[in-house]
Amino acid sequence: MADPNAEVARNRVERSALEAVRAFSDAMDRMHTGLRSDMDMNATDLSALRMLSIREQRGELVKPHDLARHLGISSASTTKMLDRLAKEGFIERAPHPNDRRALIITLTESSRRDFGRHFAARLLRMREAMGPFSTEELGAVTRFLDGMSEAMLAD
Repeated sequence: MADPNAEVARNRVERSALEAVRAFSDAMDRMHTGLRSDMDMNATDLSALRMLSIREQRGELVKPHDLARHLGISSASTTKMLDRLAKEGFIERAPHPNDRRALIITLTESSRRDFGRHFAARLLRMREAMGPFSTEELGAVTRFLDGMSEAMLAD
């Protein structure tokens, strides 16, 4: 038979973990609101640039269709957004290296620098917040957040 005290303690810790995830999500939202204001950019454009930055760091190529699916917008809206972002110097379109019919979307060097400048202080504070945690603890946090990300995106 399960220990009722252990079950109560587990439920309490799970609630605390979910509350921490919500608080972290709220902090991310507020950070992105500030970033949108700093960069004078709408939410969709910033989400597109964030997605490109993240995928670029993973070494993944991004096609316009991938961006449309990620943002939940139509092909026509994606084209208009990409035209605007290219005109403003945030992105470039390039031929796909393996598919002559397709294009990939990449951040411009100046866009990468802008992101770096806007995130540098925040990134430093986040690294400082990690300081008290051991490598093993940070590994557990990483596994937890990866699991939460997968759970949130599962159909």
